[in-house]
Amino acid sequence: GGAGEQAASMKVACLGAGYVGGPTMAMIAKKAPHIQVVVLDINQARIDQWNSDSLPIYEPGLDDVVQECRGRNLHFSTDTSKHISEADVIFISVNTPTKTQGLGAGSAADLTYWESAARMIAGVSTSNKIIIEKSTVPVKTAEAVEKVLARNAKPGLQFDIISNPEFLAEGTAITDLEEPDRVLIGGRETEMGRKAVDAVVGIYANWVPRERIITTNLWSAELSKLTANAFLAQRISSINAISALCEQTGANVKQISSAIGTDSRIGAKFLNASVGFGGSCFQKDILNLVYICEQQGLNEVADYWRSVITINDYQKNRFVKRVISSMFNTITNKHLAVLGFAFKKDTGDTRETPAID
Repeated sequence: GGAGEQAASMKVACLGAGYVGGPTMAMIAKKAPHIQVVVLDINQARIDQWNSDSLPIYEPGLDDVVQECRGRNLHFSTDTSKHISEADVIFISVNTPTKTQGLGAGSAADLTYWESAARMIAGVSTSNKIIIEKSTVPVKTAEAVEKVLARNAKPGLQFDIISNPEFLAEGTAITDLEEPDRVLIGGRETEMGRKAVDAVVGIYANWVPRERIITTNLWSAELSKLTANAFLAQRISSINAISALCEQTGANVKQISSAIGTDSRIGAKFLNASVGFGGSCFQKDILNLVYICEQQGLNEVADYWRSVITINDYQKNRFVKRVISSMFNTITNKHLAVLGFAFKKDTGDTRETPAID
């Protein structure tokens, strides 16, 4: 009865039409034709692009999914208040950059966009909502969002906060969405919280095998995302540290990577020595982790994770010094070409790319 009817007419909205919101909503629309999905952004130009033949982001396979669903059950709009008030489920995938000033500058996440999203939701809502954190947010963001909602909403409304971190890699986002290793859904360990988790599980269960959908408490889900990125970045810094030793001793770092990568406990991925990691996530998430550890008084843990970034910066500087010394320590009047400016292949994203540094 009730659940079936709600599922039949479920409406999903997403705030933020970027790298995460756009592809994720397109995939939900494709796999669950009975769900009406609308992607919202205050940036009219960006929404116009999503409604055109040249999408604002490049991801292999994204065009086909959008073409198939747009106008059927996938919509892109700037009319946030209308669609937020109508939605049953709201994904929030707005930007959470590292703070550049104020308390926690350089490591804490800037939640300005998040807070204004929460205030807007509270202001226009006339029915209960499930609100899903999709952007990488610091642990305990949910708590702050709950406070904003509780203080600004009409009396008697229920807002359930769910953490559903994304694990998309740029360049393979569509495959990652279609066949994820896991979908992580964290909620409050209360009766309402569990119902909300089940509703979100129901969305993904349209195409993801149930055993790949992991449910946890709210904080575990928030922290798992930061931990996953910290572990991946740590592997890159580990092999880069070894590469410095290789260059001094005549060992070959590629040979070492493949030798250790065959160990099933280690695995072969993320063992390519390079100029250092880039992208909009790794540094941001580790700094965030460092900040949280410091807030909790765990200075040794904070230092441990900060060293991953120290090695990354060291690797970039070492590379630059090497290039300059090969040109007799002067680059005056010399032309340098940078082949490949994005932070990795199959993406047009230049955020935090080592090429700029």
